Amino acid sequence: MKKTLLCGFVMLSLACTVSAQVKILFDATKAESAANADWVIDADLHDLGFTGGPAKVGGGNESDPQRYPTPLQSTVTSTTPETYWEGSLSAWGIDCVKQGYEVETLTAFDSITYGNKAHAQDLSYYKVFIVDEPNIKFTTKEKLAMMNFVQNGGGLFMISDHCVSDRNNDGWDSPMIWNDFIKNNPVKNNPFGIEFDSLNFSQTTTNIANNATDSILHGPFGNPTEMMWSNGTSMTLFPAVNPTVQADVYMTGVSNTGTKSVMFTHARYGLGKVAAEGDSSPPDDGTGDPNDNSLYNGWTSDASGNHELIIMNATIWLALETAPTAVNNISVTPTKFEVYPNPVFGAGRIKYVLDESGPVSINMYDVTGKMVKTIFSGQADKGLQIVEFNSSELPQGVYFCRLESDHLTQTQKVIITR
Repeated sequence: MKKTLLCGFVMLSLACTVSAQVKILFDATKAESAANADWVIDADLHDLGFTGGPAKVGGGNESDPQRYPTPLQSTVTSTTPETYWEGSLSAWGIDCVKQGYEVETLTAFDSITYGNKAHAQDLSYYKVFIVDEPNIKFTTKEKLAMMNFVQNGGGLFMISDHCVSDRNNDGWDSPMIWNDFIKNNPVKNNPFGIEFDSLNFSQTTTNIANNATDSILHGPFGNPTEMMWSNGTSMTLFPAVNPTVQADVYMTGVSNTGTKSVMFTHARYGLGKVAAEGDSSPPDDGTGDPNDNSLYNGWTSDASGNHELIIMNATIWLALETAPTAVNNISVTPTKFEVYPNPVFGAGRIKYVLDESGPVSINMYDVTGKMVKTIFSGQADKGLQIVEFNSSELPQGVYFCRLESDHLTQTQKVIITR
């Protein structure tokens, strides 16, 4: 209850980094506190209603979270209980603060943006974006913002619930909403290699993937050994479209090396990362909106306390910077720039985002640093741009695609195959 630059250059490149406190943003724009859900870290008011869609002030008594939790997170200590804040995700928020992170809420009437510096809570100001069981579809602009956020180094935590869990009665439940984002975004169909299944099941599983190098399963909070679904869904993975996707937890009774019946997973995309789970019960700490009928402690009581371990390991993994790599003295850092598919077979595409309009050159270099192909040279507009090229003009092998403009210089390793 409440108490009152990175920068990269081809050949002889320099790398510079700027350290700052990691900021984590919890979304509340998608009816996350509708009905008996309360997926917020803290709310001082309970005056929202969600009947038939978006939030309405005075339309009900659901949580209306503010941007900053109270009391101030600067007063949180190593012994602060999760009841310091009032929200079913308060334990998650308190644990994040104890890790040295700063947490905020994107409030119910705000919007999801990326690259809009005039927006105080633009995703570019955050390292991790957590969306727990969205009940309102993402707009096309919001999908683009989230994709650009991940591409450019952000960490996205996607949490779903079971099918037919439409809490605000607008015809869309969370598996449908996540799959709409994954499949119908303006950037790439199924970029993460993850699809949510349309299922509703409950079970406790100890079917953990056998991967000693998996930071989700062997992280700072320990080694989780089980998870408990209280009406959730599973996921199907597609490593052919994203070879980085890895399963962490499977349903009981299935192979723990397959691509189906996955309960928790993670992947990389561009310079960013995503984590995904199929049930909203595990993050629930049981102490949210006092107006809700029933609250359950999935955070530390269910699954012998393992939910806190895996969710915090995943949060920390998402918050970690993705280190740049170097091959033959060529620094590879594509923060606002991507070549796909990669490896390239035949036709390839290059996506890049400019903060300002201006001249752009895109060239391909071999491993010795010799320029072997000019893909584009000319004026380009501000915002997202896509350029196509034919890779069949080059022998198969390893190359480095470099973009240069007045405001952006990026290089990405590219593999051309036949």
